[in-house]
Amino acid sequence: MTSRPHGNKLVNREIEKDKRNLKEFLELFQLEISEDSALDLENIAYGVYSPLEGFMVREDFESSLYKMRLSNNLPWSMPIVLDFDKGKAPIREGDTIALRYRSKLVGIINVEEIFRYSKGEYVERIYKTKDVNHPGVKKAYGMKDCLLGGKVYLLDTIQNPFKNYYLKPKETRKIFEEKRWKSIVAFQTRNTPHLGHEYLQKTALNFVDGLFINPVIGRKKQGDFRDKVILKTYEVLIEKYFPKDSVLMSILRYNMKYAGPREAIHHAIIRKNFGCTHIIIGRDHAGVGNYYKPYEAQEIFKEFPDLGITPLFFKEFFYCKYCKSTVNEKICPHGEEHHIKISGTKLRELVLNREKIPEEFMRPEVVKVIRKFRNPFVNHEANFDELAITQRAQRNSPNPLNL
Repeated sequence: MTSRPHGNKLVNREIEKDKRNLKEFLELFQLEISEDSALDLENIAYGVYSPLEGFMVREDFESSLYKMRLSNNLPWSMPIVLDFDKGKAPIREGDTIALRYRSKLVGIINVEEIFRYSKGEYVERIYKTKDVNHPGVKKAYGMKDCLLGGKVYLLDTIQNPFKNYYLKPKETRKIFEEKRWKSIVAFQTRNTPHLGHEYLQKTALNFVDGLFINPVIGRKKQGDFRDKVILKTYEVLIEKYFPKDSVLMSILRYNMKYAGPREAIHHAIIRKNFGCTHIIIGRDHAGVGNYYKPYEAQEIFKEFPDLGITPLFFKEFFYCKYCKSTVNEKICPHGEEHHIKISGTKLRELVLNREKIPEEFMRPEVVKVIRKFRNPFVNHEANFDELAITQRAQRNSPNPLNL
């Protein structure tokens, strides 16, 4: 039996097409929203963020920010908010307004509350740092000064180039039931799979009926693999190395926050809503740089015995030349001189320089897929060391990629 939705109710805030009176909605005041807010709107409407039915009012916002729980005490670690510029938008409490993304009407909100918040307090609580080099902090400081709280309705979605990979929670739950999976473990990923990921997934699969691979598709930091590369590499891995009908893959439309421990709890709640009973939490889940302690994303689960989804904790996997297998520090007694570990930075350099990627680290079929892409990495302006690494690797490569 799949897990019950968070709060015991799978939310649906989508207005069916035959009931949409677009002319009426177009007469409303229209507020332009960010991509993050547009994706949050979809996730609220489809039940990914159950039990939320809209953007948070002050009571839930402050309770989530300070206690990591909603005002009714239900676990909720990441505030879901809609920011706006009060000086430029004549909006009042009690209004119904239209939400627009890049001039496309995507939803409406019944404004229950308008309130201010402290950005400094917000970033320090969520990210545990005010350092603007942290990608989440930098984005948060760019938010508007006021928040709108209220229930929403979804009218339309923003562009989804990977819609063939997308399943709503009501759809994944139906598939799990059809497959007769009573226990499902979720695996969150924003990278191409290496052998450590594969062994971690297969170890977890030993204890459950099915594996739900749920790649995050959305804006990522400089140097991460592109969405299409992630999906294509996982397709070949599942086809070649997993038993038939043991895995379901569907994307999560979501922009990473890199909030470490808090975001790990948020990701668990999301997968619970998809119907999963367990979730794999690795060493640095949702982390970036050195902002969070190793395994801090695992330790935070002690604060949420009532979460309703079981976390499975694993140490980092690597290949041991002495053991001649993929292992982790819990089961391998040998020193680091026997271990093959490749960091994300090192992997990018190997790919960019067309150097050999050891088979002890990554399946050759996965490497072959990566090699098909001229530009397998996210390449946008960002304050990350990976940018310098990428540019340096390009200059030194005899056959530089056209990034």
